[in-house]
Amino acid sequence: MKQEINLVSVLKSLNIKQNNAGTSTGSKWMASKNNIVSFSPVDGKKIGSVTTTTGKEFESVMTSATSAFKEWRLIPAPKRGEIVRQFGDQLRTLKDSLGKLVSYEMGKSLQEGLGEVQEMIDICDFAVGLSRQLHGFTMHSERPGHRMYEQYHPLGVVGIISAFNFPVAVWAWNTALAWVCGDVCVWKPSEKTPLCGIACQKIIANVLAKNNLPEGISCLINGDYSVGELITNDSRARLISATGSTKMGKIVAKTVGERLGKCLLELGGNNAIIVTPEADIKMTVIGAVFGAVGTAGQRCTSTRRLIVHESIYDDLKSALISAYDQIQVGNPLDEKNHVGPLIDEDAVKSYLKALIDVEKEGGNIIVPGEVLSGDEYLSGCYVKPAIAEAKNNYKVVQRETFAPVLYLLKYSGSIENAIMLQNDVKQGLSSAIMTGSLRDAELFLSHSGSDCGIANVNIGTSGAEIGGAFGGEKDTGGGRESGSDAWKIYMRRQTNTINYTKKLPLAQGIEFKL
Repeated sequence: MKQEINLVSVLKSLNIKQNNAGTSTGSKWMASKNNIVSFSPVDGKKIGSVTTTTGKEFESVMTSATSAFKEWRLIPAPKRGEIVRQFGDQLRTLKDSLGKLVSYEMGKSLQEGLGEVQEMIDICDFAVGLSRQLHGFTMHSERPGHRMYEQYHPLGVVGIISAFNFPVAVWAWNTALAWVCGDVCVWKPSEKTPLCGIACQKIIANVLAKNNLPEGISCLINGDYSVGELITNDSRARLISATGSTKMGKIVAKTVGERLGKCLLELGGNNAIIVTPEADIKMTVIGAVFGAVGTAGQRCTSTRRLIVHESIYDDLKSALISAYDQIQVGNPLDEKNHVGPLIDEDAVKSYLKALIDVEKEGGNIIVPGEVLSGDEYLSGCYVKPAIAEAKNNYKVVQRETFAPVLYLLKYSGSIENAIMLQNDVKQGLSSAIMTGSLRDAELFLSHSGSDCGIANVNIGTSGAEIGGAFGGEKDTGGGRESGSDAWKIYMRRQTNTINYTKKLPLAQGIEFKL
């Protein structure tokens, strides 16, 4: 069913204007003269504009954030969880409007836009429970009459730099946990999706104001990389959580490392599905196609490589070609379409370069790609998903192309050969195996198996539940967000020893007499 977005209605329900101040400490907004203009990749039309953050405005933000932290950290964690619960309830109320804005500003399907807001709601629920479980540990002391334990304290100001492909969910993954941990947050959303950032800040600012909480618990800054540099260079930001390219992450890591700050990096992926002879072909096609073309291949967990055993290679190849013939590309607000646009013209250029490069290196394109034209594709950002037969050592295969280009690779012999191919890239985010063999599945998950942060069996590479820690190894950065014990990165760890005797024995029997 096709849904035409009523932009005026959506913006009004989210309390957004056509022209917006881009810097906020909560209910207080600051506006400079320079603007970021947001155009929708869906139809190329202007959505609105957001002012960029100046150095003076940034200093005001950091002053407000550091002041708010002193009060916020003293509020009991379950009470902080209550604020996050209220935020989640507001997201439930505004899910339809925010989901439509995500879809229209970023270009992902409406289902995915709504799903992204649902992820925000889910992480709020997770964080509310977590607010009563920020536990430490007790240890036995070697000294009589002593007790040892560990506890966790709020870290301080957390800087969040997010990417366009998940313009709201990744912020929520970080900020919901950081808030219940007692931290305050300063967020720089992608300059490609600034209105989504404005919407989220408006929602949480309303919750904070209703609870008479101080300015600075949630802050927003906007701009290009130079604004990001303001937060990464500032020693008051104890942790920088950055999502984006590996190139960007290395710059952030170096800058923050030089001031001995902490980093949480979620960077590039080059994700593969291994398909063994025992795999279910139908399940494999569903997982591979969704992983490769969903969000127009603009997920960090998108399936880039399909490593297929030679015995079923031709059968799977035919099934993939048939499946790609059924893919509908078009307006993401129309439910009949599976694939929306790429984010902008630069993404289109990257897509086209990948198709040229794979042929130059000897690859064979079996499902041709192209930039689509016509009345439905006026933005110039719609492309046809493509498949190319290739080899793992091709330079184009080794790099991450943020577009719907799938590389079909053949392996022979044992599962160890397939795992070697999968691991032979610099990135290490997500991986999967399609198999009916228990041995192959267990080997894939073993110490000598997948070297990625995520390893799945009989599901694809894309998608992750908030209950598990999300992140990857190698050039993916090593960060972990969302579930499990990812909350610990947002806190500082402290070891405590209590002597409840009237003597002061020294460790290892050392004597110091006075």
